[in-house]
This record gives sequence, structure tokens and C-alpha cells, in this order.
Amino acid sequence: MLWTRLAPHPLEEGGMPDTSVEVEWQVAEDEKFSRIVARGAERATSELAHSVHAEVRGLQPDRVYWYRFRAGTAVSPVGRTRTAPAGHRARVRFAFASCQQYEQGFFSAYRDMATRDLDLVVHLGDYIYERSWGARHVRKHDVGIPTTLAEYRNRYALYKGDADLQAAHAAFPFLSIWDDHEVTDDYANDRSYTVRDAVQFLKIRAAAYQAYYEHMPLPASARPRGADATIYAHYRFGDVMDVLLLDDRQYRSAPACVNGGRPTWTPPCSERVEEARTMLGQAQERWFDSRLSDCRARWTVVAQQTLMAEDRRRADDGDRYWMDGWDGYPSARRRLVDALVAHKTRNPIVIGGDRHAFFAGSMKRDFTRPEEPTVATEFVGTSITSEGPGETTTRKALADNPSLAFAQGDKRGYATVELDEKTCTVGFEAVDNVKDIKSGVRRLATFVVEDGTRGAKAI
Repeated sequence: MLWTRLAPHPLEEGGMPDTSVEVEWQVAEDEKFSRIVARGAERATSELAHSVHAEVRGLQPDRVYWYRFRAGTAVSPVGRTRTAPAGHRARVRFAFASCQQYEQGFFSAYRDMATRDLDLVVHLGDYIYERSWGARHVRKHDVGIPTTLAEYRNRYALYKGDADLQAAHAAFPFLSIWDDHEVTDDYANDRSYTVRDAVQFLKIRAAAYQAYYEHMPLPASARPRGADATIYAHYRFGDVMDVLLLDDRQYRSAPACVNGGRPTWTPPCSERVEEARTMLGQAQERWFDSRLSDCRARWTVVAQQTLMAEDRRRADDGDRYWMDGWDGYPSARRRLVDALVAHKTRNPIVIGGDRHAFFAGSMKRDFTRPEEPTVATEFVGTSITSEGPGETTTRKALADNPSLAFAQGDKRGYATVELDEKTCTVGFEAVDNVKDIKSGVRRLATFVVEDGTRGAKAI
């Protein structure tokens, strides 16, 4: 899927007329386009903010291509992409990222990412932020919280105007899922603590989903139908990797134990453990179960939005759980783990974001019994820019949760993954100073998961 958008005045809803414009596209085997192998044209319309989603067929598997667009006399910069392998592949390399609050830092992580030898990037949500927050801003949204389609379009245009983010998109194909800030903070299905009127909130969600689709290289199957859109999907990369992308926002049950308020660190209540509570919704749970039966690659990557392992916080007056995450939906988590066990999923790796911290840990069926076998290995990447927890918080997370092997929240950055026949190697890549536009990036920690084992080893 090749993406572009015609927007000569990006922060003025594109600055395009209502008429449609023909956009030509070309795909070549070389960067100079002397060997063009595919070409076509799409109609860019105001209905989709003059964005283009060109689906290219007939390319060879497992190879690099270059692409570009032309509209009238305007020619786009050249992008590079890679098709997925169809059969045997020695290895697959990808990065995963999340949480890029524009005001809180520069996108130096993407500048570094664009120089890497990667096959793709997996974005796990919070591609934009709808609201201003945090300290020591280095740049500004300059406008308030978006609620209309025009306002969401302008917010995406602001973020996509960043040269480092553009460089990463121009270097690699992206697989993307959303989290909450693409709509509004901590929403759950059709409920939002910030917008109490459900009808009004669904209008906002429809606008937000529409703008997300318009600005991401998503397939036609993800195009919204009002306030609904299907973004969960299954992708295979030869015999090395199956990727299951999940959506844990659109279908989840209302937050437990908060009486309609903002989900936060809260003492547990009986509602939290109700069997019917879901993060994925019944249809997506059934889909996940069925797709696991078709995961035949050496590694199965479950890509979702947040930390899945338990993160209990002990206090003198009782435990606390983060009700906006999987700890607010333990029955749903158990069903997902049971599905991995039932299908004897080979080498399951769970990846996530949202928490603005690096985590490495183990997935258990019952986290109250740490002696239980590990079902899957989990890695969570920190934020691209969004402020994270301090050292005291992450130390407590490690002390209170034996399933967590690593936690650090004082660094921004992303994660890299290399999969081959013997190992999964994960690197936590940390930005030196997110407030410095020229900041360097260095490896913070490295972990290895061996084929046929569960759990990560630090190296």
C-alpha cells in the first residue's frame, strides 16, 4: 500500500479545492526509476482529504522497491519499500514505536531509525496526541483539542510535517494500530471520561478514525464506516514471522472500579475480574483464536498497544492496578493466553507501547503463581517523545512483579527486533536527549529469546 496526500497548505486542511485530482504513481527496481515495474493512477478526492492509498499488485516477494507520485507538475520525494518474503527467509528485522507527543520532544528516534537496516516498522499507537500536556515543551500544537474532522486533519498534518518522521516513512513500510490519543485520552469503546455525551463522543470518534485512515498507509479494509473501523489484521513474513495486529480500544468493556471516572491506579473490585469483561470484543477474540491456527512461521508476534503482563503496585492499604490496561481486564488476558497455549503457538512474542517505558517480561496464565511456566515473552518499547515514569516508579514495578525482568522509564526511543532461525534479539534504543533535535541514539539493553524457549535473557 503506497500512501501520499496532496496538501499544499497542510495546516489549513490541506488547502485543496473540492475537486478531485488524478495522481499517478510509479514503482521501480532502482532509485533512478530506469526500471519501472508498476504504474497506475488514483483519484485524490476531498472526501479523503486528497489522500492516496494505492494498492500495488504483482511485485516480487522479498525485495526492495522505490516509488513516487506525480500530480500535474508536482512530483513527490522518492520512497523506499520492501515486499514481504513468500517462503524461506534467513531473518526479518523490524522496529516498533509508539507515543510521539509533538510538544515534548523532537523525533530524533525516527531520524536514527531511518538509517537502520530494517524490513518494516510497527507503530503501536498514539501517533498523534489530541491534547497538550507535559513540561519543557520544545514546540507547540498552537491550537486546542481537536473534535472535528478538519481539526484532526490539521493535527496529523502538523505531525507529518516533521522531517524525521517523514524520513522513517520514506525508508520503510509501516504496519499501524491506534491507541487512545488518536481520539481522546483513555477512551473505552463508546465511552470517554472527557466527553460524557455518548452520541457526541461517537461523532468525535468517527472524525478521528477518518483522519487516521487518511494519513496512514492502511488497506481499504481499514477504511472507517462512521465511528467503526477494522484495523486488526494478520500478516505473514515468509517462514520467519507471523504478525497479529490487535485493537484493544474500540471494543473494550468500560473501565472497572472507577465509577465512570478516569481509569487510573485503583484498588481492585469485583467488577475487575468478571468473566464477561473484554479488551478485544468477542468478535476479535474469535478472530484471534482462528488466526492462531494459521500461524505457521517460526515466530508469532502479537502486536498490541500496552503492557500485557501484570503490573501490580503494592501499598500499605492494599494493591493498586492500572485500570486502563490489561490489569483492568484479567479475564480477557487469561483467554488470550489460553488461546496461545491451546494452539501450541510456536515462539510467541508480545510487543506493546503506551507506558512510556521499556519493559521486558514473561506472560503467565496466573500471575499470582510465578512458578507457572511462561507462555510468551513480552517486550514493551518506550515512547518516541512522551514523558515517562521516574526511576522510583520502575524500580517498584520490578520489585512488586516477578514476571517483569526489566523496566526503565527515564529514556525515550524505540525498540528493534531481529528474528532468525535460532533467536529473537530485541534492542532497546534510547535517545540521549529528546529535547535536542540533533540528539544521538544508543543501545540501552539487549535481550535474546531462543527458539523453543520462553522468556528473555539479557546479554
